[in-house]
Amino acid sequence: MADNFSWLHRGIAEVFPQPTDAESDIESLEKRLATTDRPLRVKYGIDPTGADIHLGHSIPMRKLRGFQDAGHTAVLIIGDFTARIGDPTGKSEMRRQLTEADVKQNAQTYLDQVRPILDFDTPGRLEVRYNSEWLSRLDLGKITELLATMTVGQMLAKEGFADRYKKENPIFLHEFLYPLMQGYDSVAIEADVELGGTDQKFNIAVGRDLQRHFGQKPQFGVLLPILIGTDGVQKMSKSLGNYVSLSEHPGQKYQKLQGVPDQLLKEYFELLTDLPIDTLPENPRDRQMLLAWEIVKQYHGEEAANEAKEAAKSGGKEGAVPEFSLAGISQFPVKLAYLLGATGLCKSTGEGKRKIQEGGVRLDGDRISDADTSFPQPDELLGRVLQVGKNKFVRLVP
Repeated sequence: MADNFSWLHRGIAEVFPQPTDAESDIESLEKRLATTDRPLRVKYGIDPTGADIHLGHSIPMRKLRGFQDAGHTAVLIIGDFTARIGDPTGKSEMRRQLTEADVKQNAQTYLDQVRPILDFDTPGRLEVRYNSEWLSRLDLGKITELLATMTVGQMLAKEGFADRYKKENPIFLHEFLYPLMQGYDSVAIEADVELGGTDQKFNIAVGRDLQRHFGQKPQFGVLLPILIGTDGVQKMSKSLGNYVSLSEHPGQKYQKLQGVPDQLLKEYFELLTDLPIDTLPENPRDRQMLLAWEIVKQYHGEEAANEAKEAAKSGGKEGAVPEFSLAGISQFPVKLAYLLGATGLCKSTGEGKRKIQEGGVRLDGDRISDADTSFPQPDELLGRVLQVGKNKFVRLVP
């Protein structure tokens, strides 16, 4: 294998462990990559706790693709079991526990959204595993064994738990199981490398400890930055509205990305594209437009990127997506299924209802699965984008 690891080092925050003068016998990840006689197993886990993936989530996926292109095996773990607990990392209170049906539906949309990033076709390059495969079979004896590998003090050293303990916010015992179960995923699939955000170091380190406990060679951890959102201030988050969803219309993506603050452009290019940083345009506005075009091209193709660029030039924000005037709806409240037929996104109210039940309808990127959903007033819909499937969109206007 080639010894040029520029693909590995681009846009990473930390690789651990690293050799030091005190521990010179520790092997580096670069050495492991250069000398291995088999494809390494590179783990990344996603808990399908929501329906959408945004560009921040794409960063570890892109690094996973880098390992695939270097000849290694990406092991994408769908945390259908752990999602029902919820990762407590960074949370000030217990997460809502999801139902099995919620998780199953979210998992399928996650896979659909990462297809443009990962190599799903080359034999041996991708394994998609569901951690219920092994976690649902753990008996009380095995769970006790896992719990015995850590102390309460070690758990309380985890940032989120420590903050909640100081504030006397409840910490439930099942939450202590989360890092242990995520760590056990590494044992179950015999991971050589695990990818995660900088907030996942504790959980990845637990995986290393459990691999040692079960007689395996501990994995390397590769930590990746948390993407700052389009507001330029806080991390990208759907709840903060500063996100770009992978499922969004190309025009919406382009509009959001061409407004990324100047100080974030280098980071966005480094983390979200493969373009050489030293070849970028000097003018910040040119950089913004190149960023928007490049990312839309990645997910929708060059033709869609060119169309989004032209729509942004000629019509501004509203010109990027076809419009439907709500003045054409004679009476409110209106059922969503009827609205789908009226906009032409579906052939009829009946088809609209079926599309909702199948999980194919979104409003501003949020999936709506209740076929009886209705809207009392047009104000609730103005300016929002109604979507059916991947390619049908309308913006609802007065």
